[in-house]
Amino acid sequence: MRLLTGIQPSGDLHIGNYFGSIKPMIDAQDDNEIFAFIANYHAMSSVSDGKRLAELTMQAATDFLALGMDPQKSTFWVQSDVKEVLELYWILSSYTPMGLLERGHSYKDKTARGIASNHSLFSYPVLMAADILIMNSEIIPVGKDQIQHVEMARDIAVKFNNEHGDIFVIPEHRVEENVKTVPGTDGQKMSKSYGNIINIFGEEKKQLKTIKKIVTENVALEEPKEFENCNVYNIAKLYLNESELLELQARYKRGGEGHGHFKLFLAEIMWDYYTPYREKRAYYENNQDDVREILKMGADKARVSAQSVIEKVRSAVGISY
Repeated sequence: MRLLTGIQPSGDLHIGNYFGSIKPMIDAQDDNEIFAFIANYHAMSSVSDGKRLAELTMQAATDFLALGMDPQKSTFWVQSDVKEVLELYWILSSYTPMGLLERGHSYKDKTARGIASNHSLFSYPVLMAADILIMNSEIIPVGKDQIQHVEMARDIAVKFNNEHGDIFVIPEHRVEENVKTVPGTDGQKMSKSYGNIINIFGEEKKQLKTIKKIVTENVALEEPKEFENCNVYNIAKLYLNESELLELQARYKRGGEGHGHFKLFLAEIMWDYYTPYREKRAYYENNQDDVREILKMGADKARVSAQSVIEKVRSAVGISY
């Protein structure tokens, strides 16, 4: 199966990015055809400083490689290095009803939270559809909040295929059941836009400080605690096996520990979990030319797929003559 994912370089990678899309892709590299890219065109909807965007693009690529992206097994590139995606984006715009975009949950949510409304934010689903369709992607691992965007890509592809024949593969979304929505420090879905993230990489003291801000119930120290709806527990369980999870549940039930103790426990297991990735990241951070070479190699591979699709599309719509 061909799986595709993209990560916006709009800030530090957080654990929601990791469990929602990065880890599933890394784990799938041995048995699937993986296409993964740094979505720097998408990031322009939230990052207006050009120098900063370039820095964040390299940072995201470095982080991706540190977390296990293997350029020998997978195709890994920067979105802007495959220009065909913008051509397909424009062509698909002619097959995208305004009503479809106006129903977009993500656009409504972001503008309601005060994010400036602009065309790139509004037409984000069309560019995402181009990302997906130009690579003949079959499966799109996403978080719960991105399901609608994959469904929009399907709708656009079906409309195009109905008019021009079976040119596009119709993609399907895949959501990891245990990480449909990774909670942020405030209990909402973890997102840079909401300012509630826990970074993967960074200083240990800063990470602990962030974890201590996780919203919890006010329960007396000696009293038993509820774990099912506890934000700390619901993050910790992502890192624990079944026996470790049962042990943590028992600690909640018997009382004698406060939520502060559980936050310290979470900080410890997270720091230990990412230790080997921090070591690998240090190498790539000190060898950025190696990262650029990997991205160039990935773009060359991705462009082969993109050119095959765009040639069919051009012929279908009459641009090729």
